[in-house]
Amino acid sequence: MNTTKHGVVPYITAREGEEADSFLALRAAFDDAGHSRLAYWDEVREDRDVRGVLWARVSQSIAADRLPAGVPKWRLVHPARQRECMLTLRCQVCVDDARTPEGILFLESKKDGIFTSSTTIRTAQPPLCRRHARLAAKRCPYLAAHGHVALLAQSAPLYGVIGTPHAYGAKGIKVLAADDTPVPYGNPALRWFLASQLVRTLRSFRVVDLDDFIQAAWPEGL
Repeated sequence: MNTTKHGVVPYITAREGEEADSFLALRAAFDDAGHSRLAYWDEVREDRDVRGVLWARVSQSIAADRLPAGVPKWRLVHPARQRECMLTLRCQVCVDDARTPEGILFLESKKDGIFTSSTTIRTAQPPLCRRHARLAAKRCPYLAAHGHVALLAQSAPLYGVIGTPHAYGAKGIKVLAADDTPVPYGNPALRWFLASQLVRTLRSFRVVDLDDFIQAAWPEGL
């Protein structure tokens, strides 16, 4: 998180000047088991996540304080910063630990339906700390437009990724049509997939009133 003339900008928000790597950086390769897969010509360890899935490379505009800098692209999320917050369960706004004794706080859109304990929820929205939950509800265009539901989860195991499928044919690598459907880890299709968002499943969650949850920690207000 940093505060600029644009106000408080969430850590995961993409910035102007951050550019995706060229399609020409991709190639076909083989994994240790002999399966063909998507790879980079100059691939390094950080290009793949903890489950071996290849991630989209996007440059980062980082200031001297080691925080993202530049004009925010409010509707876009930076893949590496989203992945970082989801993997470590850190607040998407300030990067502080989002885990609390009561659980892990996530915000989902009211447009996505009514949530009950039996609902399967898979989210690409990183968690939030108490201090920045209200701000995230206002800053996220989707939540601001449709309203939010606050969910307190006891666990949130990794599920898979959202991204872009690719294929290899007579003319080389080609990009296939993509949507926002999460692909679970273990799916063979991920060998030819370029991830851009990490997805978790929320388990043992309950719906909470966001104001009450915040008030419980700071009875006299922030």
